[in-house]
Amino acid sequence: MNRRSFIQNSLTAATGTALAAAVPVVASAATQAYVSPPEKFRVGLIGANGMGWHDLTAFLKIPGVECAAIADVDQSVLDRRAVDAEKLQGFKPKLFKDYRRLLEMNEIDAVIIGSPDHWHCLHFCDSLAAGKHVYCEKPLGRTIQECKIMLAVAARNPKKMVQINQWQRSGTHYASALEHVKSGKLGKVRLVKVWSYVGWKKPIYPKPDAPAPEGVDYDMWLGPAPKRPFNPNRFHFEFRWFWDYAGGLMTDWGVHQFDIALEGLGLKLPRSVMASGGKFGYPDSDGETPDTLQAVYEYDSCNVLWEHILGISGGPYERTEGIAFVGNNATLVVDRQNWSLLPESEKGTDGISRYKAEKLPDQPRPNNVEYVDLHAQNFLDCIRNNTPEKLNCGIETAANVAINCCIGNIAQQLGRKVFWDAQKGQFRNDPVANRMIGAEYHNGWKLPG
Repeated sequence: MNRRSFIQNSLTAATGTALAAAVPVVASAATQAYVSPPEKFRVGLIGANGMGWHDLTAFLKIPGVECAAIADVDQSVLDRRAVDAEKLQGFKPKLFKDYRRLLEMNEIDAVIIGSPDHWHCLHFCDSLAAGKHVYCEKPLGRTIQECKIMLAVAARNPKKMVQINQWQRSGTHYASALEHVKSGKLGKVRLVKVWSYVGWKKPIYPKPDAPAPEGVDYDMWLGPAPKRPFNPNRFHFEFRWFWDYAGGLMTDWGVHQFDIALEGLGLKLPRSVMASGGKFGYPDSDGETPDTLQAVYEYDSCNVLWEHILGISGGPYERTEGIAFVGNNATLVVDRQNWSLLPESEKGTDGISRYKAEKLPDQPRPNNVEYVDLHAQNFLDCIRNNTPEKLNCGIETAANVAINCCIGNIAQQLGRKVFWDAQKGQFRNDPVANRMIGAEYHNGWKLPG
């Protein structure tokens, strides 16, 4: 069966969108160095409203990369991005509301997936089936089952590169922080704190259902999610606060922060998780996911404590977000701006207090460096050099992180401690929690086999 026949027979549909804020134009066709046709690398974008577009702009800064097509269910987004893309590369890409038409294009080498979380699994699997490399927004999947399926599909397509946009993995100051953690200079690390305090995010108060905006194919946006009337609170950007489509701040910011925490200590999946939280700050908000959440993850050698709050900016260590590795000799704290060391001290036999670790100045993020750009470049380099082992955030890394975050959400929804059996890939002696592992698809869409 050829690619066109496969896609036409596929039980999938068009994509949605990710974030609402427009991304400014960051490059122009005039700044791109000439590259001979054999070196051209063509990408297609599925979901172009927010982070998908941001990702595409990073690719278009790389000489030789072109955007051949964009798919989105919102005609206004397509029209706007066609103009933006023309400014960046000198011509307009082809536009589709049905992402299957994009996948039929033989000239496309890789697909960027910027759709809402509930679409990731279908878009990912169909893109690989169509013979494309895949660069997908985080989190990898909305559910544990989807993550496992995506792992299996990627394994069946070993010649195709898969990079997930947990772009902190390409950050140079994150790399130096992780190197310091792994050096042993912190001493025994027994606690890692990870947090996100999103002060700018205010509640979304109930709005009446209404017809979908003109030019929006809402049925295609829903895809495998339960059938519901259109409501603006469930659409652009705000979809992430509803369980039908996403996992709240835990799977939004959480995957970024857990990624660094787990990598620093070589952690995989927890033995147990207990979580507590709810809509404590904004009980009247229309969103479903908790605006306040604390979760304790127990691993073999340490605990990881996740914490998030919407509407408040004053996080631990006077940072709105970050990761803190708490060791016997020192604590290393890293966020998106820098990393710093907080040494412990002890008195010697002479009665004088001395630091247990070398005191270091803050290690800043390099100026004028966009880590998303580095992440896109890493993906393309690995494709051109056939070096999957050098991907900064491959499928296994992303699946491990996403599953950790899903377990935390399940513990919070159940309101009790859950125990994970890593060998069996399910909860231990807990049929109720195990039913929450799966993904239930609706409206005729089928979970990939």
